[in-house]
Amino acid sequence: MEKIQLKAETREIKKGSAQKMRKIGKLPAVLYGNKVKNVALTVDAREFDKVLRKAGESTIIEVVTDDGKTHPVLIHDIQNHYLTSVPTHVDFYEVSMTHKLKAKVALEFVGESPAVKTLGAILIKTLSEVEVESLPADLPHNIEVSLDSLKTLQDSIHVKDLKVSDKVKILTSGDEMIAKIQPPRAVEEDLAAPVVEDVSKVEGAAEDKPVAAEAGKADDKKEKKEEKK
Repeated sequence: MEKIQLKAETREIKKGSAQKMRKIGKLPAVLYGNKVKNVALTVDAREFDKVLRKAGESTIIEVVTDDGKTHPVLIHDIQNHYLTSVPTHVDFYEVSMTHKLKAKVALEFVGESPAVKTLGAILIKTLSEVEVESLPADLPHNIEVSLDSLKTLQDSIHVKDLKVSDKVKILTSGDEMIAKIQPPRAVEEDLAAPVVEDVSKVEGAAEDKPVAAEAGKADDKKEKKEEKK
């Protein structure tokens, strides 16, 4: 597996320093975890964005600090700006490469459901990630979910259907549903909609007469008033 590295510099925690760093393209961070005391760091914001896009939060990356040490870490938590969603702080969790860890891994849907393609059915995705346990080096970046098996309106995919390496243990219940097929919405709505008969052609004329009569009475009263004047 290709190693993903990110350079980092140690920093002193001072009031207002984090905001100044962000203005010059630096992202405040903290490193903690396996036999590591909390270390305040900064990383280049653009480089971090590239690493995040490539590794996500379930792939081990190497944070190389300015003292020459390399730390195998997971991107454990990201704080984003409440308006722009731009990262404002990141936590790096250092792991032991010889101890198993638990992490959530994203599901990647691949292929195309025959039921959707030929029957016009609707694909419903009910799960986007699963929890797994493995050694850090065996932790998958994502787990593929093939949609090719969804051929009929009764088909569905569950966690127990996922295929992973024997070095990876899925902790999420096997009965959890990942995706299912739903009948075409238009057909469902037509079947569920109540039947309403159009009786306007039959009753419309009869209903209109009282309205016309009332209008006529109103006109008569108006004319009588004008005659009295």
